[in-house]
Amino acid sequence: MVKASAEKLTGNEVYLDIVSVGATVNIMLAAVKAEGSTTIVNAAKEPHVVDTANFLNSMGANAKGAGTDTIRIKGVKQLNGCEYTIIPDQIEAGTFMIAAAATVGDVIVADVIPKHLESITAKLLEMGIEVIEGDDYVRVRGIRKPRRVNIKTLPYPGFPTDLQQPISVLCSIAKGTSIIHESLFDHRFRHVEELRRMGANIKVEDRAAIFEGVDSLSGAPITATDLRAGAALIIAGLTANGVTEIDNISFIDRGYERIEEKLTALVAYIKRLKDGEKPLKVLAGSSNPVR
Repeated sequence: MVKASAEKLTGNEVYLDIVSVGATVNIMLAAVKAEGSTTIVNAAKEPHVVDTANFLNSMGANAKGAGTDTIRIKGVKQLNGCEYTIIPDQIEAGTFMIAAAATVGDVIVADVIPKHLESITAKLLEMGIEVIEGDDYVRVRGIRKPRRVNIKTLPYPGFPTDLQQPISVLCSIAKGTSIIHESLFDHRFRHVEELRRMGANIKVEDRAAIFEGVDSLSGAPITATDLRAGAALIIAGLTANGVTEIDNISFIDRGYERIEEKLTALVAYIKRLKDGEKPLKVLAGSSNPVR
């Protein structure tokens, strides 16, 4: 735990060595009431950074440049209350798009902003999966054997690192050899060992994971190692033959509200269990594709 305090905050120029959404947003939150001006250089450009700036400005802040790599903020003495509607979560939407593709489903993901999903759409199309965009929805229609693909994670608008783990399930069952390069963060392939327990053929070399597609995955007891890994393992369980038991799902609940209810509505077999004093678990099976 880190505790920090100050008599007052003073604006300054902050250069981010690594593009970080969390760092960008937290600096913005501090800067809006700091004395003077703050400039964030090499800022994250993600849609939710822009949305945060719009929200703060609705409360009386003075933030400009969100969506570019330089954000300038003039501190104000007071913020006011407001009513504000946040944008859809493109990572959650992308997760459901990948789930539909992996389970050979036909799913409409509604109430989204398709432009925010362009990098995911592009890779699914490259794999031979049909994606149809509407004004506020995307429709994904999976195929039995997706084509191989190479992916490199990049800051927005590139392919998001938070969807690297979910799409690795699709790469595990695709035809041929797929490669995912994780260019942003270390230790983002911890889910690979869990996928291997399910029969995936994956080799990790430094920041690259090499996938030799297999015909199918098999159910197994596995453990979520982080939020996006947990989402990936749910998708893997839905595609697998048999039943998959996923432990440590508190990670998943941090980023996916009522995910089992949403997937059950798509005819998935997924159930949350409470087993005495043990952690919550999810059972997922592939008796029916997600539709």
